[in-house]
Amino acid sequence: MRMVDLIEKKRDGYELSTEEIHFIINGYTDGSIPDYQVSALLMAIVFRGMSERERADLTLAMVESGEKIDLSQIRGIKVDKHSTGGVGDTTTLVLGPLVAAAGVPVAKMSGRGLGHTGGTIDKLESVKGFHVEIDKDEFIELVNRNKIAVIGQSGNLTPADKKLYALRDVTATVESIPLIASSIMSKKIAAGADAIVLDVKTGAGAFMKTLADSRELAQAMVSIGNNVGRRTVAVISDMRQPLGFAIGNALEVKEAIDTLKGEGPHDLTELCLTLGSHMVYLAEKAGSLAEARTLLENAMKDGSALEKLKVFLSSQGGDASIVDHPEKLPQAKFIYELEAKEDGYVAEMVADEIGTAAMLLGAGRATKDSVIDLAVGLVLRKKIGDQVKKGESLVTIHSNFENINEVKQKLYENIKISSRKVTAPTLIHEVSGTM
Repeated sequence: MRMVDLIEKKRDGYELSTEEIHFIINGYTDGSIPDYQVSALLMAIVFRGMSERERADLTLAMVESGEKIDLSQIRGIKVDKHSTGGVGDTTTLVLGPLVAAAGVPVAKMSGRGLGHTGGTIDKLESVKGFHVEIDKDEFIELVNRNKIAVIGQSGNLTPADKKLYALRDVTATVESIPLIASSIMSKKIAAGADAIVLDVKTGAGAFMKTLADSRELAQAMVSIGNNVGRRTVAVISDMRQPLGFAIGNALEVKEAIDTLKGEGPHDLTELCLTLGSHMVYLAEKAGSLAEARTLLENAMKDGSALEKLKVFLSSQGGDASIVDHPEKLPQAKFIYELEAKEDGYVAEMVADEIGTAAMLLGAGRATKDSVIDLAVGLVLRKKIGDQVKKGESLVTIHSNFENINEVKQKLYENIKISSRKVTAPTLIHEVSGTM
């Protein structure tokens, strides 16, 4: 088998066999196939695409290139959740305790963030003492006992995907549905999930800007999941504006606490209940999505979801008293209000640019070596469709430095006020996958 023949085959629009795909991935992982040949193949895939079978084969080949997490000792059906990214995406902090309170085992492998705010682990480390440095045996024991634990990502998970992603980044081949879908699903499958719920974002603050592209990605990932034996559902949710109100690590932890109390932002609460209902249903803890939603709503009302958060935090060394006393979370030195310059209605909030404003404060990482300030960030006071009066606060800015002119300018440029009434965007666009 020669790589040049396989490049030519895909260039001419033919399908690669299972054996050919494994030959390519194994050869690239061990270094016997060079970057320049794989670059040529990736570009051929961008133009020619891949069949459902090819996508599933590519995903499994990447899974088999490294370590696979065995969660078989954890009792019950393990359902993982993945978001394609966004601004103010606090869902994991809410969903973990919420679905665990409904009896679903949450064995979460998370990473640190590179972008607007920290990743799930960074956010959780806003809680004094919390740590993810636990071994696999303790991880499994915690999930069996408490139904929830979070561990850091393994360094040897899907090494082929890491190499391919780095190459795609410098060869203009990132934006290919088969390659994006296989990359995401390989990590979820290697992490040991029995079923997968995907939150595919769409809009200005998302990787996929249009509903059509988001739908294509969602369907591709669902197809891969089902073809490799994982029940998979994709929910397409809106990212024309940040999710919830808080953007920033400690601020998002506080918002998660409020949401678990049933006092959180409407959009964050609704998305968590939608995603969580699918997780509970796939875990066979409810006979229908309606029954699953009722279980989750009850867990918010009766305090069991909040209690599960306390158990989760304390079991991994965290100070669980922050749940009742969120003022113990890291606090910024300065708080400023971004005042509206005119009367009207909020017509546009460019999510990714607002996220960049939070990063300018120190809430996220511009590079992997950047140090995150856990205390800083933004709290939105208005969302698209809300009426606003001149002088009213649009955003509360939590900062550890006094000169925030650049941040304010960025926010004013990306929050547009209209004299005409504006309709709030639809939050949940559609669902595809197993029912």
